[in-house]
Amino acid sequence: MDFTLPDSALAVQRGIADICARYDLDYWQRCETDKRWPEEVWAELAKGGWLGLAVPEEYGGGGQGLLELAVATETLSASGSAGGSAFTYVLTPGFGAMTLARHGSRRQREQLLPRLATGEIETCFALTEPDAGSNALGISTFARRDGDEFVVKGQKIWITGVQRATWMLLVTRTVPAAEAKPRTHGMTVLLVNVPEAVAAGQLSFQPIPKMGANTTPSNMVFIDDLRVPAANVVGEVDQGAAVLWDILNPERILLAASALGGAEVALKVAVQYAKEREVFGRPIGANQAIAFPLAQVKAKIELARLMLYKAAWLFDNQRPCGTEANIAKLTASQAAWEAADHAFQTHGGMAYSLEYPVARLLADARIGKVAPVTEELLLNYLATQVLGLPRSF
Repeated sequence: MDFTLPDSALAVQRGIADICARYDLDYWQRCETDKRWPEEVWAELAKGGWLGLAVPEEYGGGGQGLLELAVATETLSASGSAGGSAFTYVLTPGFGAMTLARHGSRRQREQLLPRLATGEIETCFALTEPDAGSNALGISTFARRDGDEFVVKGQKIWITGVQRATWMLLVTRTVPAAEAKPRTHGMTVLLVNVPEAVAAGQLSFQPIPKMGANTTPSNMVFIDDLRVPAANVVGEVDQGAAVLWDILNPERILLAASALGGAEVALKVAVQYAKEREVFGRPIGANQAIAFPLAQVKAKIELARLMLYKAAWLFDNQRPCGTEANIAKLTASQAAWEAADHAFQTHGGMAYSLEYPVARLLADARIGKVAPVTEELLLNYLATQVLGLPRSF
């Protein structure tokens, strides 16, 4: 059993770290304060080919897998971006490139993958609805067939990155949830050209004010008689659940990687302050009340990393990874929250000052316990699907 990262992942780690070394915590704080996408970092990632990691080589990409994307996300997050890194690597390289590489038609792959690899175009993913969050199979956005097109009506919520996206992966119902047998039947994933849909008045969006992760807006999305060519179906009509699982498992793995990096940077900030801050003539880090919680965080980070890499490896090797993806997301998010919370406590009253990055790290860490799936739902999955306990709903 070899726990060494492959050379491909190590090369990604070094390459991303080299870029990140030029952007400190203050840079990421400015992006958050100004609610500004990290254009400089994005441009460097695109120029270096790091956005095309998961694009097959025949389409101009690196031909790498989810493990390399996870390492890239973790490294970017640990550099100081924390929660902001999730959107950088999930929205386009994850949602867009990986999904189309695995499920897109030849035409879709040829037209979109080379441009996704260079960062020329970007993608977003629209699943969650006001009345269907964790219950993904209960969505009501409906796509009705009309000749060579689908006509779509519905609403989505918490859709991140619509402002920048050229294409949206839109999850719809083509068979109402109440009529679907089994429940996974009748889902269809559509590729929507966002600028064209907005210009036609068929799609609109409204940003949601947020407590953190403001480098990328999240939105309410309104869909009104949106016309989508049938050629833009990703996968097969009514069989979109297979595509959906292939989106959700990588999403959880990449968000776990982002949380893990966030835990690392919070721990680093806490340790540095604990070494430098002196009270009663000695560094506060000499006190076990400060040192032991940080040591516990370190242990939890390392444990979460093992499950993260295992989950990504399983996905890349075409093996079931749902359990591992959920455990990775659960444990990494918990580690991130504990790291940020203890960093806050270590800084004492100074944590409340925006002179330090702790408040941003705390806000970014907190969202990981509820999005894109709540901690309770992850535990419910493990209880019912893994342990075989009775369902509560």
